[in-house]
Amino acid sequence: MTVYIDPPTWPGHGRVWSHLISDVSYDELHAFAGELGAPPRAFERDHYDIPSHRYADAVAAGAVEVSSREVVRLLHGAGLRRRKRTR
Repeated sequence: MTVYIDPPTWPGHGRVWSHLISDVSYDELHAFAGELGAPPRAFERDHYDIPSHRYADAVAAGAVEVSSREVVRLLHGAGLRRRKRTR
């Protein structure tokens, strides 16, 4: 099982966040996030939002550190990228 995480650089709700993804399946991602203790509400379309204070925990659990660009590339390559709907 390989999941990936980008650096915590994304601001929101008074915190800074990382994106946790899988390049294999959402099932793999949900399983890893569950073991990490990420709440289901942290899942957004194709990734989990992980707060900066949990970044080291994700890496220690086996998430591979990659750039934000690499996260997008991996999702596209796996066919798992889900874009936001436009209104």
